[in-house]
Amino acid sequence: MTPAQLRAFCLDFNDATEEFPFGPDTSVFKVAGKMFALASLDGRPLSINLKCEPEEAVRLREEYSAVAPGYHMNKRHWNTVVVGGLPDRMVRELIEDSYDLVVAGLPKAVRLRLDRP
Repeated sequence: MTPAQLRAFCLDFNDATEEFPFGPDTSVFKVAGKMFALASLDGRPLSINLKCEPEEAVRLREEYSAVAPGYHMNKRHWNTVVVGGLPDRMVRELIEDSYDLVVAGLPKAVRLRLDRP
């Protein structure tokens, strides 16, 4: 997955936006103002921070060397994923899971507007 593909995938979700609160080199992808992914698209290796259920976060870290505790994030809820270290399909699933976790914490009216009950 290329940086452009990663960016396009993150922005393909309902109400997804890209912001740069940490400077021009760090893309923060949000839904309804809440972050679901953070990446330095120019970074080598390409990696992305994603929200994850705590138990699943630990399991992924134990199973895959490309998954580590979230860099500069709450390590209980966030993982840093080296994009090239996992199959593209799995990276897309982890991004979608992160988006869904953030949406699940939004008010019901916002979830319904996003078509994610």
